[in-house]
Amino acid sequence: MLLNDEQYVIKWLSQYGALPKTQVLRLLRDKSPDTAEKIIRNLKREQRIADVGDGYYLGLDHLCKPDQRVILAVWVLLKFIDYVDPMAHYPATYPAQIFFLKENVGYEVVVLYDGEQHLTKLLQPQDEETKYILVLPHIRMASQLILPNAPCLFSTVEFHGEEEPEVLFYSEEVSQRGNSPIFCPDAG
Repeated sequence: MLLNDEQYVIKWLSQYGALPKTQVLRLLRDKSPDTAEKIIRNLKREQRIADVGDGYYLGLDHLCKPDQRVILAVWVLLKFIDYVDPMAHYPATYPAQIFFLKENVGYEVVVLYDGEQHLTKLLQPQDEETKYILVLPHIRMASQLILPNAPCLFSTVEFHGEEEPEVLFYSEEVSQRGNSPIFCPDAG
């Protein structure tokens, strides 16, 4: 029988596919790094998970393919992980990658690449509580989006040669010189 934390790891990898080992360790937020490493070692020894891509990723088997959109969405999720129950995040409906509950509010994380601005037209909030986090390659792209009728937060995920990227959040503000939006780093 698997321990709860082992069950969580298997659930996350079955939902999202192969994830960087760093993300799996961070998803085990309540565990010390040594304990989280031990959980992973035990699951590998029992052949329930495997190294993918020379051990950079973990998956249910060595043939799992990492989905870069999902990986970017998980980096955003990890910024909120202290407020999200281990079982309260799931794959979302296209074009979103991840849905999570934080303090009884639903968030959908949507990763967009250049040229995919039209995908925001597909976002259909299920209720007035749904909020969107739009992950963009650069914040300039935000002004080109047609936004859904729901609160939106913008994010960029920037790798600076480190194992963990910098995740920045932006909110929309109206400039004083007109009605065109400007996007400012969000302090909260």
